[in-house]
Amino acid sequence: MMKFRLDLLEHLTDDDLLEEVLANNARYKPEPLFSKTGVGSLSSASTEERANEVQRSTELIQRLEQRAKAAGKPSA
Repeated sequence: MMKFRLDLLEHLTDDDLLEEVLANNARYKPEPLFSKTGVGSLSSASTEERANEVQRSTELIQRLEQRAKAAGKPSA
């Protein structure tokens, strides 16, 4: 699961969010009547998928810290 760094939230971009959505898209399983109900579920992640998630989270935090530093705002 992604670690939350609220102090870096203002530096998060749409592209950052899209990257994470696309990384988890394969795990999403729509209900048979998705077009009518608009519901679905997220299947369990494998150990490898969890490790990749932690790596992506760490990389995202590093990018956000760099953006904060470039903007002149120190991170916690």
